[in-house]
Amino acid sequence: MTQTLERAELQAVSDRLQDAFTRRDPVAFAACHTLEGVVESPMFATLRGRKAIEEAQRAFFTSFPDATMTVDATVIDPPYVAVFATMHATHVNEFFGLPGTGRQFEVRVSRLLKIRGELIAHETRVYDFTGLLVQVGVLRAKPAKP
Repeated sequence: MTQTLERAELQAVSDRLQDAFTRRDPVAFAACHTLEGVVESPMFATLRGRKAIEEAQRAFFTSFPDATMTVDATVIDPPYVAVFATMHATHVNEFFGLPGTGRQFEVRVSRLLKIRGELIAHETRVYDFTGLLVQVGVLRAKPAKP
């Protein structure tokens, strides 16, 4: 029989993930996920397992060492937690082959976490990756023609 976690326990899992992000700790971030956890992300595609999740977070924190994420709202519907946040960061080191530009970005992020046994079994991230790439200079946007 599967145990259903209480809302406070689900919030605690989300809070641990946010704390690991705030501390820029890829090991603690990955440890919030099950051993076989899956993260789907526009930036890193589909990550499977803690090692892959840790490596991706390490790469992200290397490219954007000042990254911050402010949680705007959290919605809990067991076993799911939806987190809506705003991320800010500066492109300091190599990212998708582009050396650091010193350019900042801001992007709204949504995360859907499926919790199993007080760990994240599946995380789906939704954000404007193209907008992020334009903001850091990887892509150039063409103005719309009248």
